[in-house]
Amino acid sequence: MGRAAACGCLVAEVSVRIVRYAVGGVLHYGELEAGDSRIARFEGDPFAGLFPTGCVDEIGDVVILPPLERPRIFGFAYNYASHIDETDREVPEVPVCFMKPSTAVIGPDDAIVYPADGELIHFEGELVVVIAKKARHVKPSEAHEYILGYTCGNDVSDRIVQRKESKFGTLLIGKGQDTFAPLGPVIATELEPAGLSLTTRVNGTVMQSASTADLLLAVPDIVSYLSRYLTLMPGDAIMTGTPSGVGPIRPGDEVEVEIEGIGVLRNPVVAEDL
Repeated sequence: MGRAAACGCLVAEVSVRIVRYAVGGVLHYGELEAGDSRIARFEGDPFAGLFPTGCVDEIGDVVILPPLERPRIFGFAYNYASHIDETDREVPEVPVCFMKPSTAVIGPDDAIVYPADGELIHFEGELVVVIAKKARHVKPSEAHEYILGYTCGNDVSDRIVQRKESKFGTLLIGKGQDTFAPLGPVIATELEPAGLSLTTRVNGTVMQSASTADLLLAVPDIVSYLSRYLTLMPGDAIMTGTPSGVGPIRPGDEVEVEIEGIGVLRNPVVAEDL
């Protein structure tokens, strides 16, 4: 099942912005239409097949959900030279990978929870790859056959904990706390991932402005590298790395990650209520 097959009877090679949403508590998938005010409802799911129903939902009548339900999340650190420079590190000899728990995922407009004991929490805007089908030993030239599409991501990080963990070669709590993996708002299919503009704003101020053309390990190579060592599964999410400009967030802030062809992932930041 390639990208076109994953969308059932949808026309191949046509970009579709797949949105996962609920109406009256009932889960649906649909296509977010131009203008972002209407959703053409589908039957099925993106991995077994999507089929138009003819039903259209108004955006104001639905709840937009994370585009993936409890995905495995793989992250790539230090994958932009500009971010390596700002962290005063050397280019890694091998890709630096980590994972976030599925429980870290939130969707558009969901709140990033600032931990009660948090001291330095950072945003990281990133392009996220969504895997369409089981993948193992994939060649870079074949990677596109295993990619459903792309979404926006925010690799929220607790720097204090992360640095302490990293001294001992581990990385979990600093990256994997609940709400530390905002994803959305859609999965955009048939995008060319090389050369997309990526912008991150905090309270409307641009903090990151970059192009995915600057990825040190490009999307095909990322998929190939991971699949060389482990089996990728439908619905896996791969955060491809963040450019320079990362910085702190605080309760009361609003973070927006915007990627060309995908849209804007917007999340408020709230204090943890114990």
